[in-house]
Amino acid sequence: MATSSSGTFPTPRLRVEQGDITKLDTTAIVNAANSSLLGGGGVDGAIHRAGGPQILEECRQIRARQGGCKTGEAVITTGGRLPAKFVIHTVGPVWNGGHQSEPELLANCYRNSLKIALDNKLESVAFSSISTGVYGYPKKEAAAIAVHEVQQWLAAHEWPKEVVFVVFDEENKRLYEQALPALPGA
Repeated sequence: MATSSSGTFPTPRLRVEQGDITKLDTTAIVNAANSSLLGGGGVDGAIHRAGGPQILEECRQIRARQGGCKTGEAVITTGGRLPAKFVIHTVGPVWNGGHQSEPELLANCYRNSLKIALDNKLESVAFSSISTGVYGYPKKEAAAIAVHEVQQWLAAHEWPKEVVFVVFDEENKRLYEQALPALPGA
């Protein structure tokens, strides 16, 4: 199970945990999906495996309705067999040196996922580190964007009540913890 990090954060509604996002008991988890929504490697594959065929079936229905999910956009399915009731699937940008709107597209992943949480009044949402695996987004820059976007959202909106950044390793935990105090007013 995920372990909570220590330290003072800018808001009690935001925290960092190291662990397995597929085991987290939040209202929703955010899947770093690919545009096909049909599963893949890394976190995406782990979520589909742990959640079972119901998630894949709902993703197929979304594909039939709208043709997948574009980079920076997000869609929602149920959580299947996961402890989380819902999965928000968002497609992060592939890193191309930062000159093809990657920062804005990554920020949109967080904004659009949080908008789904607001629209559905989801109590708690857990994010993995979007685009930092096979999509190659630099981890430090991705953590800074994630923290900034979530902090801005929480300052302006009541929902979700809590956001958790779930990281797999010590390196990412440290990067998120360093990004949190760097926020204005922290």
